[in-house]
Amino acid sequence: MSGDGSPEDKPVDCSHLRVAVVASSWHQQVMDGLVAGAQEALQAYRVGSSELVRVPGAFELPVVTQALARQGYDAVVALGVVIRGGTPHFDYVCSAATDGLTRVALDTGTPVGFGLLTCDTEQQALDRAGLEGSVESKGYEATAAALLTALTLREIAG
Repeated sequence: MSGDGSPEDKPVDCSHLRVAVVASSWHQQVMDGLVAGAQEALQAYRVGSSELVRVPGAFELPVVTQALARQGYDAVVALGVVIRGGTPHFDYVCSAATDGLTRVALDTGTPVGFGLLTCDTEQQALDRAGLEGSVESKGYEATAAALLTALTLREIAG
């Protein structure tokens, strides 16, 4: 399972951070789980200010994430799911969204939580969505990673 070897989660106080979550709309059941996981992490880490923004699909995640990063959010979490189909569309969307989110983080210096599931089957997505019976909560994990990275960047900046 991809979660093997993940670090132990020890929430810390992030009440001073302002965080945005950008979530796509495709695959509603999976997305409901990812968003709930992100909200659970925001609460566990005591984030004081957060905003949820919805976009149509995974392809739209980078541009909206970039707009929010430029508005001064301390971290932005991008959540979405792309499930492989019978055409190369999967590869194009996954590559474009991944490259775009990486570019946003590097260009803006804002941590971007990578919560984009790229799965071969719907069952794989459900297993990672943080729903009842899921083995992982990628929405929670992506949010925690973004928060901890924001704290690290603040530490390095002095």
